[in-house]
Amino acid sequence: MKQNLQHVQAMIDQYGHGNVTLVAVTKYQTLEAMNQMIALGIADVGESRVQDLLLKLPEISPERRIHFIGHLQRNKVKDIIEVVHLIHSVDSLRLAKEINRQAKRVGRVIDILIQVNIAKEEAKYGFEEEDLESVLSQVAQMENLRVQGLMMMAPLFDDPEDARCYFRKMKELFDYYANLNYNNVYMKYLSMGMTNDYKIALEEGSNMIRIGTALFR
Repeated sequence: MKQNLQHVQAMIDQYGHGNVTLVAVTKYQTLEAMNQMIALGIADVGESRVQDLLLKLPEISPERRIHFIGHLQRNKVKDIIEVVHLIHSVDSLRLAKEINRQAKRVGRVIDILIQVNIAKEEAKYGFEEEDLESVLSQVAQMENLRVQGLMMMAPLFDDPEDARCYFRKMKELFDYYANLNYNNVYMKYLSMGMTNDYKIALEEGSNMIRIGTALFR
């Protein structure tokens, strides 16, 4: 596991541009495996299911940053609102409103990423790029949310190189909206790239990657 982490960090150094946040995705991992990774110094832990996050939560030390990266149902927001550091997967205005409501209830301002379905895949969640301007304008008015950037999941290809055009397009969107002035919108993170394609994502400008298999195999 230590060698896996060193390899991924070396790939970040080789392909990344500037500071890159590595989120260790503990989905399907045992508590023992998660704790081993945390002991190696991982600061950011990602989970995609609320039930699994709540199960592992007692094992995650408070100084670690918890990322929620999976599809989040509105009725589950209340269960994680007090512990999550960053929600990557805000894919509807109804979800954004519920996060804002629950954040206000507990007296927090929650950092979120807006999920974009850049390839317009029917099986994936996220806003289409044409809707982003309207979405950001509306979310900017939600006082208990801070938009810290965008998130995407590329289509799965046998050859990761085929995903490059989607990463490139996403970086163009990110740069465009980073230059606009919205309240509560900071465009700090571009979360894209997983085990299969993170090197391409890094080359195209990702500064946050979500890695599971490459760390834990």
